[in-house]
Amino acid sequence: MIDAPSPNFDDRRRPVSIIVIHYTGMPTAEGALAWLRDPESRVSCHYFIAEDGTAFRLVDEAQRAWHAGAGSWRDVTDDVNSASIGIELVNPGHEYGYRPFPDEQILALIALMRGIVARHAIRPAMVIGHSDLAPTRKEDPGELFPWEWLAREGLAMSRPAPGPDPGWTDAGADMALAHYGYGMVDPRAARVAFQRRFRPERLDGQWDAQCRAILLGLLRAAPR
Repeated sequence: MIDAPSPNFDDRRRPVSIIVIHYTGMPTAEGALAWLRDPESRVSCHYFIAEDGTAFRLVDEAQRAWHAGAGSWRDVTDDVNSASIGIELVNPGHEYGYRPFPDEQILALIALMRGIVARHAIRPAMVIGHSDLAPTRKEDPGELFPWEWLAREGLAMSRPAPGPDPGWTDAGADMALAHYGYGMVDPRAARVAFQRRFRPERLDGQWDAQCRAILLGLLRAAPR
């Protein structure tokens, strides 16, 4: 772990209960790291992991880094920054050439997350992507992020095994999605975020039997 302090932090207002995973979404790792440490940017994160697995600590976990922005997840309906630890993964993102995350990077992430989860007793359902808490604004870490690898390590929710279609109407499925944790300011954006996380092979923002069955399995596995 390399210390690379950022001045962009302040005091937490609530205990840590969430991990938010981001991609940097910038052309270069060097530019992204510099931006997260620039006082004029007003953004930061707690940890930054390069594609070769090199990890940097920018903000102490006891402090509130500025990474999440407006959004919500489950019972944290405002100031997600105060309740979360933000981890940035170097990846140019959808705008600059989105690509798979190297194994070295994910192995470093897993090692880092094991410690964070142990220190703060974070449940798998509270390990999310930036797009989960801010569906109308964000796409990261995106459909190429290997969530199932984290799930096998007990660090994130796994996609449920195929199960029955509950047959909800679209309105009923939207209500179930809100109950699972997604903000529903824009229902279609929330559906796409859900698909990006749990059914990345098709991101059409439409309810179908597979999506409804996945959501039912998640609600059973991680009730509110």
